[in-house]
Parts: sequence; structure tokens; C-alpha cells
Amino acid sequence: MRIDLHAHSTASDGTDTPAELVARARANGLDVVAVTDHDSTAGWGEAIDARPRGLTLVPGAEFSCVHIDDSGRRTALHLLGYLFDPDHPALRAERARLRGSRRARGAAIVANLVADGVPISWDRVRELAGSGVVGRPHIARALVEAGVVATVGEAFEELLSSTSKHYVRKDDTEVFRALALVRAAGGVAVFAHPYAVTRGPIVGPEAIAALAAAGLAGVEANHPDHDPAQRAALAGLAGELGLIVTGASDYHGANKLTPLGACVTDPDQFAALVDRATARQPVSG
Repeated sequence: MRIDLHAHSTASDGTDTPAELVARARANGLDVVAVTDHDSTAGWGEAIDARPRGLTLVPGAEFSCVHIDDSGRRTALHLLGYLFDPDHPALRAERARLRGSRRARGAAIVANLVADGVPISWDRVRELAGSGVVGRPHIARALVEAGVVATVGEAFEELLSSTSKHYVRKDDTEVFRALALVRAAGGVAVFAHPYAVTRGPIVGPEAIAALAAAGLAGVEANHPDHDPAQRAALAGLAGELGLIVTGASDYHGANKLTPLGACVTDPDQFAALVDRATARQPVSG
């Protein structure tokens, strides 16, 4: 059984519609795929309606979070929530707030680029995002389209990284609050790509242990941005803390080169994750 628990559609910053995403998942030989758009459940309905025979669908979302340590140091991180109630009032309100934060941040980044003479517009970025949640990949695509850079990757490296003068920080959810909201909504929370140092600063084992004590269910150890040593270290830490170990591609369609199924979750770990959910179950049959 091949299980990929992290994939994005046009409901956030992927380039496949939810229907195209589930079709591609099955074509790529997956048995299970999770739809985990940023701060949004807007793709769930279409993905469920278009689910091919033989593919199990796990509804989820990826939440933008921040960890604040005792010294006040802030570290951005992402939390994957699975199988939660999308209509839970507090979690629904927080998702809406995060989407608003992404829009405001995107507009501010574009304004910074335009002020530097970069020939893109906020209107075009919003057109590229469509009905999905605005993200930096949409700005990157606008930059490619305008001929400013050759690729989305180059856009991130040169203009959109967290060290760029154009960068604007989002107003993310404090991670322990996000964790509590996912659990209150009957869902299961997994720490997305926790050791992906190429994305920026990371938290250490002590923070992961504190999250585990607060109800974190798992860590996404098998991820394209983790090297073998990082995957082994996370698997070992998960064993010490009693956490589930997941794997996933973090698929974004044409916005990234990683294909669906590039990294996968062991079936026994998937079963353990599903067992912890109280709001809903994967869509299968």
C-alpha cells in the first residue's frame, strides 16, 4: 500500500485542481492521498466527488504556525491536521484569519517588489491564485510570467526567501494553540517537515517533546526536504516520544518538482493515525 499524506491543490498553492490531484494520485500508483491545502478545506468537496475507485482520501489542511520559546525567539513551522471537523467554530475562524493574513502578506510582498521596479501586479497574482489561498508560489509564478526569473525556484531563491528585503512575515497561529484547535475539532496533528533546515530555522527535540506532551500525534519524517540522517533522527525521536512517523511528497504540482508518492507512510503508521481521529474517517470504498 502506497500512502502520501501531504499534497496541495489549487485550493491553496498547488497547480492541480482537487479533481486533478486525486486522479494523478491514482495514476501514480497511490492507494491513499491526503489533501492538505494551506489553512483551507475548500478542496475537500471536489476531491471527494472526483475520487477514483480504489483511492482512499484523507481530508486535511496544513496550518501556518509559529513556535515562541522562553526567550521570545520565533520559529515558523507547519502543522498538518487530519480528519478534523471543518465546521468546528474556533478552528474555522482561525482558518479564515490565516487566509486573511496570507492575502495581506502577499499584497505587501508584491508592493515591496513593485516599489523596487519589478514589473508584476497584485491583480495578476490574485488571478493566478483564483479562488485558492494566496501564497508566495503565486507571486513566484507572476515573476516567471513577467520574465523576471526563469523558474519558481529561482523566484524563491532571489526574491521571495525569508532573508529577502521584500519578505513580509505572516501572522501565524501559535503552535500550541493550533494543536489544541485541531484536537478540539476531533482531528489528528502531525508536525510537517520539522527538520527541513533549507527552509529556515527549525525547533529542536525539546520543542517536539513539549508538543508531544500537549497532544501532537506524529512527525513527518519521510519528506523530500529531509536527508537520510534527518529522517533517521526523527524516527528515533518519534520512537522515544511515542509519536507516529509519516511520509509524504508535499506535492504542489508544477510549483515544485517533487512528484506525488516521492515519500510515503507505512501502512501501520497510517492505521495508528486514523485510530486517533474522532471527528471523521478517511473516504474510501
